[in-house]
Amino acid sequence: MKDNKQKGLASLFITFVVLVFLGFLAYNVLTGGNSKSADSLAQSTETSVDASASSEAIESSSVDESSGETSVDESTISDETAEESGKTSKISTGKIKLGLDLAGGVSITYQTVNPNPSDEDMADTIYKLQQRVQNYSTEAEVYREGDNRINIDIPGVSDANAILDELGKPGSLIFVDPQGNTVLTGDQVATAKAGIIDNNGNSEYVVSLTFTEEGSKAFADATSRLIGQRIAIIYDNIIYSNPTVQTAITGGTAQITGMTSYDEAKNLASTIRIGSLSLELEELRSNVVGAKLGQEAISTSMKAAIAGFVVLAIFMIAIFLLPGVASVIALALYVILEILLLSAFEITLTLPGIAGIILSIGMAVDANVIIFTRIKEEIGLGKSVYESINTGFKKALSAIIDGNVTTLIAAAVLYLRGSGTVKGFAQTLALGIMLSMFTALFVTRFVLKSFYNVGLDNEKLYGKKLARKSYDFVGMKKFTLAIAGVVIAIGIIFIGVNKVKTDNFFNYGLDFKGGTSTNVTFDKDYSLDEISKEIVPVVESITGEAGTQTQKVQGTNEVIIKTRSLNLEEREKLNAALVEKFGVDAEKITAESISGAVSAEMKSDAVIATVLATILMLIYIWVRFRDFRFAAGSVLALIHDVFVVITFYAVLRWSVGSTFIACILTILGYSINATIVIFDRIRENKVLLPRATKEEIINTSVTETLTRSIYSSLTTFIMIFILFLMGVSSIREFALPIMVGIVAGTYSSVFLSSIFWYMLSNKFDKKIEEKKAENAKKNKKTKKVETKKDSNGAVV
Repeated sequence: MKDNKQKGLASLFITFVVLVFLGFLAYNVLTGGNSKSADSLAQSTETSVDASASSEAIESSSVDESSGETSVDESTISDETAEESGKTSKISTGKIKLGLDLAGGVSITYQTVNPNPSDEDMADTIYKLQQRVQNYSTEAEVYREGDNRINIDIPGVSDANAILDELGKPGSLIFVDPQGNTVLTGDQVATAKAGIIDNNGNSEYVVSLTFTEEGSKAFADATSRLIGQRIAIIYDNIIYSNPTVQTAITGGTAQITGMTSYDEAKNLASTIRIGSLSLELEELRSNVVGAKLGQEAISTSMKAAIAGFVVLAIFMIAIFLLPGVASVIALALYVILEILLLSAFEITLTLPGIAGIILSIGMAVDANVIIFTRIKEEIGLGKSVYESINTGFKKALSAIIDGNVTTLIAAAVLYLRGSGTVKGFAQTLALGIMLSMFTALFVTRFVLKSFYNVGLDNEKLYGKKLARKSYDFVGMKKFTLAIAGVVIAIGIIFIGVNKVKTDNFFNYGLDFKGGTSTNVTFDKDYSLDEISKEIVPVVESITGEAGTQTQKVQGTNEVIIKTRSLNLEEREKLNAALVEKFGVDAEKITAESISGAVSAEMKSDAVIATVLATILMLIYIWVRFRDFRFAAGSVLALIHDVFVVITFYAVLRWSVGSTFIACILTILGYSINATIVIFDRIRENKVLLPRATKEEIINTSVTETLTRSIYSSLTTFIMIFILFLMGVSSIREFALPIMVGIVAGTYSSVFLSSIFWYMLSNKFDKKIEEKKAENAKKNKKTKKVETKKDSNGAVV
């Protein structure tokens, strides 16, 4: 007993030391991240260039045979020269990389060499640039400005000049013989992958190329013909390699070597894969821009997070007593590790990223609630505290794993198939899920057992949950289904009404439909707070709509104001108001139409990713529960939740912007987790209650998990509600749909998901009974015919 007490004290001391040490590191990360602002970005001096391309001229399309010797083997082309490509600045592990909405970055404007490009070529070029900038940040934005300009906003970049040329490159890869003839082109490359090879003990960065069937044949023919001669590998007018062909290369592969870093190799491989741009671009201007939401959004979000955590801690301790204390310690470690890993993996944090973190915090709390509820149930059955702790963790394991794995599947698909804010959301969500599982299953258990070992073993400290009378959830199915149907029907009606009135189903924001970008140079340097309080109201008095976005251009008095599309009369009114209210020189006001930052392709990517994630979650649940009806029921519940949130967007005319995607994804992840907990209990009770009817199993299972459903939803709701109360307007616009989604997800999990399973089971069982009856009828007829035969089988 004494040994156990010493062991428990030692464990708690180690936990305390680790918490303090890691907390100190996290504090340094936060203070380092917040101090990063204009100073680091201002080093990227603002450049304004005439409309002329700053590209490097190719020395010659033919290759000088007299240059130094280089050898080539079956699959490797070694390089002679390589230029270092521009890179984003790497934020040290003492800072967290923040997105455009939270910290600003660099804004680059290109214009096409062709003054009258087609809309199709502009759309294709924008999409390919969106793919290219993913190498710098998943949160970068690319959108059209005017007729022949493309604007790119990249967070976390300290030197705009370093990436200007690379982004605007045509992206053309060619292989040229000594006579200047092109023997192979970039469209004959099937894949391009960055890698590291060992070259006599030294690591060498390479881009491995695999040719198409046509490219393999062309390359084999060229190398067979040019043995002893050189083939130059030229990318965007730069000779990357100029090797001598030693033998025919027939394997259909090659390697470009000589890159100075893995990032450079990765960027080159990505650009080759994406292909050449449809239009030739030239730099027009580049500016360092401030955050869209401003420092106030960060500070208020931090205060809201702290307040939310305190309220959450009080709630957990009040409800779960000593296990609640253990969960608070585990959650504190979770938050600290989240901060450290965001910095270590250089994940760019944005508003949607914060959504991913909030969801994972909710799931971390949920895991603890599941465990502690199980422990209470075991104590209520008369088991000892020690046995109840072990059994509680064991019984909760399957629900926690299934809930987190399904959400992790969604995060993986969204990262691989999504783009922009969707990818950023997926990164923070995946990280949070893995951390929440670790802290709930290992840290909470370690701390809880330490408490027990020091002598805190009285069952009063852990609570007791006695069996309660089951509610008739199945009997309420007509009522609960009717409520869901009415809400969704209202949404469909309002979507139709919106289409008739405004020609749009929803109130699409700037991110989706674009608008007008007005650049204004004021006589003084306004702060973001002053812009929000003084300038934005004047702008919105002209536009008649909320949702105006503003950004400062670092080092100047210039402010970029983005609104809905303004006609000529409205632009003139806005100009006059700015001149009258702020004394602005009318000559220093310019306006351009801009496209949405969320392009049609990005919307398509998000939809495909969401559908694919849902299908994979369905398959996982089907496999784990060995019953397709569970999978189908969970998906139907998800569809309900999405439609309810969409109903609110349609009825209340909430702005549909880039955060809309993050909201929907957050709700999907949260809802599926809650549904799986109930299905896990139904699966368990089917074994424990073999003689019970389906109705009894459902009513018992949902009743047993009801407190868990309420507590989990309430804890997450508290976090979001405090964020809503304390956050700036843009944060509130984001938090409100999440709160609706939490309520909808809780409703579907408790009242609908099990009913969907019940209805599908009845339908399936009915078909089985009909099949059995049909087979029995056939067997009866066969037996009747056989009785009319004699001993030789002849019919009598």
